[in-house]
Amino acid sequence: MNFPDWMRQIAKPGVHKGQAVIWLSFPYDREKISEIKLFKARYSQSVKSWYLADVSSIRQDMGLPPKSPAGKDVLDRIHPVNREALIRQEEHLILKGYSPNTRRTYLLELAQLLYVLGSVPADELSAEKLRSYILYCHKSLKLSGNQIHSRLNAIKFYYEQVLGRDKLFAEIPRPKKPALLPKVLSKAEVKKLFSVCSNPKQQLMLRLCYGMGLRVSEIVALKISHIDSERMQVLVAGAKGKKDRYVQLPASVLDALRVYYKQHVPKDYLFEGQYGGAYSARSVQAVFKSAMRKAGIRKEVGIHSLRHSYATHLHEYGTDIGFIQKLLGHNDIKTTLIYTQVSQAKSAQIQSPLDRLD
Repeated sequence: MNFPDWMRQIAKPGVHKGQAVIWLSFPYDREKISEIKLFKARYSQSVKSWYLADVSSIRQDMGLPPKSPAGKDVLDRIHPVNREALIRQEEHLILKGYSPNTRRTYLLELAQLLYVLGSVPADELSAEKLRSYILYCHKSLKLSGNQIHSRLNAIKFYYEQVLGRDKLFAEIPRPKKPALLPKVLSKAEVKKLFSVCSNPKQQLMLRLCYGMGLRVSEIVALKISHIDSERMQVLVAGAKGKKDRYVQLPASVLDALRVYYKQHVPKDYLFEGQYGGAYSARSVQAVFKSAMRKAGIRKEVGIHSLRHSYATHLHEYGTDIGFIQKLLGHNDIKTTLIYTQVSQAKSAQIQSPLDRLD
C-alpha cells in the first residue's frame, strides 16, 4: 500500500480492545477522513481516533520497525539484571539472519530460563547450574522431548553464539527424538478436500500446497513474479534454510490461476490479505482445518500433511527419490527417504500370510 506521507508521520502502534493496532490521530479534516477510509481504517468512538490493524505488511509500508518477539510484556517479567541478555539474543539472531519464527522461538525459550533465574545473572551461570535447570524442565515442568530440544537450542545459542562460551553443554545429554512417520492423506481424501472448498481463492491455495509440495510459509510468500507459466515452473524463493528452488506448476491449475488473477488482481504476492501484503499463514491453516471438517476427514493432521502427501504420492507414482528430494528442497536424501516408509508403491504388492491361509 502506498500510504501518504501525512499518515506515515502520525502512525503510532498501540492497543485497542486487547488487539494490536496502529493509531492515526489527527484533528477533524474531511479530506483526510475520505482518504483514510480508502485504506480501510476504522474509527474508535471511545478513543476518538482512527486506526489500522497492526500487521507486518502495514508496519513495513508505514516505515515502522517490525514487532519484536521480546515485547514489553516479556521484558517486564524478567529481572532488570537479565533483560540485557534477551536484547543481546535478539540482536544476534537478527545479525545472523534467522527467520522471524526462529527468533521468536529462541527468545521465548531463553526468557523461560531468565524468569526462573530472577536476580541471578544469566552470564554467570555454570555448566552445572544449567544442567540442574534442564533437569528441572524434565522433572518439574514435565516438558516433552521436543520442548526440551527447543529450549536447549535457544539457551545453547545464547551461551555459545552470543557469549562465546564453547562446550558448555557437553555434559548435558539430549532426550532421544521419537522416530515419527509423516502423516499423509490418501488421494481420495485430497480430492474430497478440494471438492468441499467452495471459495475459489482458498481452494487454489490448498491445490498449490499439495500440487507443488509447499510449506505453508512458502505458499504465502509466493509472488506473481515467481510464476513462469511458459516454462510451467514456480520459483520458491528464500525457503527454509534461505534456499531457492524450482517446482513444477501443475497444468491442472493453470486455468483457475488465470481466472483468479483477473478477479483479484494481486499487486505483489499471489495471495494477499485484506490490507495488502502476504496472506497470513494462520489464515491458510484455518482454511485447511475448515475444509477437513467439511470433508468429514477425522485424521489429526495439519496443512503440512499436504506436503507429506505430495511426496508420498510422487513416490507411489514411480518418481525417483532423488527428484523428490530436489522438489522438496531437502539437503540430505535421508530426510526424503522417510517417505518410502509411508509409500505403498511396494507394500501394496505384498500379501499378508493371514490372507494366504486356507
